[in-house]
Amino acid sequence: MVYVLADNITSPLGMTTQENYAALKAGRSALRRYEGALGVPEPFTASLFSEEQKDAMAQEGLTRFEALAVHSIRQALAQTNIDVTQSNVVFILSTTKGNIELLSEGIQSPSDISPATAAQHIADAIGVSTKPIVVCNACISGVAAIILASRLLEGGFYDEAIVCGADVQNTFTVSGFQSLKAVSEEACKPFDMERTGLNLGEAAATLMLSREPKSAQGWCIETAAIRNDGFHISSPSKNGDGARAALQAIDASAVADSLAFINAHGTATMFNDQMESVAIAQSGLSKVPVNALKGYYGHTLGAAGLLETVASMASAEDGCILATRGFEELGVSGRINISNENRTTDKQRFVKMISGFGGGNAAILCSKGDSGCVASRASYTATVSHHIQLTPRSLIIDGKEVERDCQLTDLYKRYVGDYPKFYKMDGLSRLGFLASELLLQAEGRGEAEEVSADSAVILFNHSSSVDADVKFQASIADPNNFFASPSVFVYTLPNIVTGEIAIRNHYHGETSFFVLPERDERLMQQIIEASCRDTATRSMMAGWVDYVDEQHYEAHLQLLSRQQDLASHSL
Repeated sequence: MVYVLADNITSPLGMTTQENYAALKAGRSALRRYEGALGVPEPFTASLFSEEQKDAMAQEGLTRFEALAVHSIRQALAQTNIDVTQSNVVFILSTTKGNIELLSEGIQSPSDISPATAAQHIADAIGVSTKPIVVCNACISGVAAIILASRLLEGGFYDEAIVCGADVQNTFTVSGFQSLKAVSEEACKPFDMERTGLNLGEAAATLMLSREPKSAQGWCIETAAIRNDGFHISSPSKNGDGARAALQAIDASAVADSLAFINAHGTATMFNDQMESVAIAQSGLSKVPVNALKGYYGHTLGAAGLLETVASMASAEDGCILATRGFEELGVSGRINISNENRTTDKQRFVKMISGFGGGNAAILCSKGDSGCVASRASYTATVSHHIQLTPRSLIIDGKEVERDCQLTDLYKRYVGDYPKFYKMDGLSRLGFLASELLLQAEGRGEAEEVSADSAVILFNHSSSVDADVKFQASIADPNNFFASPSVFVYTLPNIVTGEIAIRNHYHGETSFFVLPERDERLMQQIIEASCRDTATRSMMAGWVDYVDEQHYEAHLQLLSRQQDLASHSL
């Protein structure tokens, strides 16, 4: 397990965790109705920072997004004596779209709009010397960032971690969710009979984590898991398969009697809330109180998992189960114990669960004080069975050049040809999908399918989803010809490629996507070995998949088998 040293929430409800928790306990919401805001033609309800708040956080040389993250991190750092310049401190940023609003200013350089570049600016501002890691795993990014930090600390790669989740709203994000018909014009109603969709919000939240406890009665992350439902890139499995698998992986039912509550994702969309309720009920957790915080903040995207975890720690410590604002009458089939009023509890253990695009689902078990849980200190690595390198110049499989002058569509027709959805994918997903198919052909697909349920997909790049981002921005650039394309918007998350691979191969293990300042073999190795700490993972597809356009792309993928205490490999 790892331990919490300090935290912060910076949101329209307040600039500290204490201010935010006071607002939540009092039932105050930051959701407001906006018309003509952010350049979006249609009205929407959201939680947005005031001009006064934005001015208070502004820093010269930093974008609004970067300044927000720096503010939250500094608030948390001030509560510790950590020397962030040391090599034993890692900085992990959770975000979905980072500085994406730079596209509306005509900035289209893949490096300039990469969230890894923003992370480096943030790291420089706070003085971190190690290379930052961006977790870009759609809505589960915040919880996935906590999980990565926990694994890196437990694996002995670092001693302390700064984990910050942040996102700001803009024309790009709001119009994109509107194009999916997922946004409610009114305040959202999680799990309610009359829920009509989500609201969006902006915020940042930070957790300072350590291998050593600050005190015997501090908060800790006991255990955690990420699972993919392998169902659809933008809709969860109606049976809650992925969410239930994540809850089972942390053995939530075994500690049900000690749980104060389950903090659910609770987006107030029809499919998410239904799926979560079924997963909770089928996991034997129907009697455990459930709450959701979207009625106060909206969906804060990359900040959501961190913000809601920090708020849950504050409420459990206060003996309070926060009300689910907007909920009145149960509108889901899974029997869950939910209320629109604050309730009391004497338990100080909770589960945070979350789900997102690309089929990702995550859950963490948090507790205060000594839970009696002993973390495993075993080390894990992986052996390589096959590897592939694919660029516009050549295709190399297991060290042998197979093709020259490669075009993705031509290669698909020649080597795959039986998956028409390929033509609907963005460039990044096409590249990753094709590389994965060629790897599995080298392995022998029948043999690969034997371990598919436990297979993980761990991918990295620098350019995020720049190809799809630029195309979606073009659909909303002209106010007189404003047409937000839903078919393009769903691919403006780099982790969608991991979802496409999982769907194709019926993978239900972990899927994660990381954006780095540059291709760094050592850092990638650390993350892969840390991911091997999930004992359910038997095999893994991992590597670098970066796509800018048809003339600029590269994939370096490997098939790996998880081993314990073996010599490391290089990507």
